[in-house]
Amino acid sequence: MSEILCRYFTGYKPCSLSERCDASCHKRSIVKSRVLVVHLGAMGAVVRSTTLLKAIRRKYPESHLTWVTSQPVHELLVGHPLVDRVLTTSREDLLALSALEFDVGFCIDKSLVAAGVLRATRVKKVFGFRVETVTGAILPATEAASELWEIGLSDRKKFFENRKTEAELVCRALELDYQGDDYDLRLTADERAEVLHRRSSWQGASRAIVGFNTGCSDVIKYKKLTVEAQRQLIPLIHALGAQVVLLGGPEDKIRNQQIAHGQKVISSSTEGGLRDGLLSVAACDIVVTGDSLGMHLAIAMKKWVVAWFGPTCAHEIDLFGRGAKVLSQATCGPCWRRSCQKETMCYDLVDLNEITNAVSKGIDWTTSSFTQPSSATSYSPSPSLAKFDAAGEMIESL
Repeated sequence: MSEILCRYFTGYKPCSLSERCDASCHKRSIVKSRVLVVHLGAMGAVVRSTTLLKAIRRKYPESHLTWVTSQPVHELLVGHPLVDRVLTTSREDLLALSALEFDVGFCIDKSLVAAGVLRATRVKKVFGFRVETVTGAILPATEAASELWEIGLSDRKKFFENRKTEAELVCRALELDYQGDDYDLRLTADERAEVLHRRSSWQGASRAIVGFNTGCSDVIKYKKLTVEAQRQLIPLIHALGAQVVLLGGPEDKIRNQQIAHGQKVISSSTEGGLRDGLLSVAACDIVVTGDSLGMHLAIAMKKWVVAWFGPTCAHEIDLFGRGAKVLSQATCGPCWRRSCQKETMCYDLVDLNEITNAVSKGIDWTTSSFTQPSSATSYSPSPSLAKFDAAGEMIESL
């Protein structure tokens, strides 16, 4: 009889891993719990939540994990070996979700939409956040989420009292074992080869490749340096013997053209989609960025990250010992404001020499670290999960 409880069994086609579908199959993996993760929020926050994957697997080691998120960030999760199923908020995917049952649900977003997704299916136990159905208020699903919930309700707690990273707060809110797990994004073999190709074509005789993540989302548009500031940074970085590559998405195309005008820089493609942008980040050694999706991608790719902070909270971000934080000298931050009418903005008060010095430290780290940026291990899965050869191919699963 077919092994219908195996994680690879679909019921409508062979799994392609084995010719046998019974207890003798060497790929057989019996699922003992079904786990649902709902995180639709900002793309960078979703990338940061990959820090939860190992903690979930430690608590539920023989589980089947379904992650529901928004488009296009779902592209970063598809094919991830620790995520069995990726669904979006499309009508078709929500219909598929309604056919399923779960033992555990993690609702990370404090939003009605995320709570509605969770309520649209059957979940025995919910961690994180839930909705009060009469008022629509978001509440902690269990007592463990109260700290994160209360921080979100108080600027004093969020800006000045809390010193935990967001990754730790979320992990503890979900009643998971926090061990400081790193971000966890994976590249395919073809993608790793493309990263090496880009590195080869970009680096030339330079000591390192420094990516400038030039933009950010429009939610808090002050998390990006001005065009002029980035133009001033380029010759300072060149003086360190580094190559500068401009990174960004479609919304940054014109901005990057303005930054690049008359400068010796490489402009990476802004039109290739989210995973293509991830490959450009992975091809760099160092990434200079505001608190944005690009910063989270760079952390996930194990780059040396020079991140500047003005309106947002630097203490909420963990660089895992691979980078430096540069704080604006503005006295009014952090504020998390979406609009500001100050004559001198927080991004005007960022010390470019401090950024340059941090990049210089990154170049030293790049050339001395046991994890060489030209090796696939700088953007491949954590060594705690697998070992890789020089070409990035897995040679031993741990």
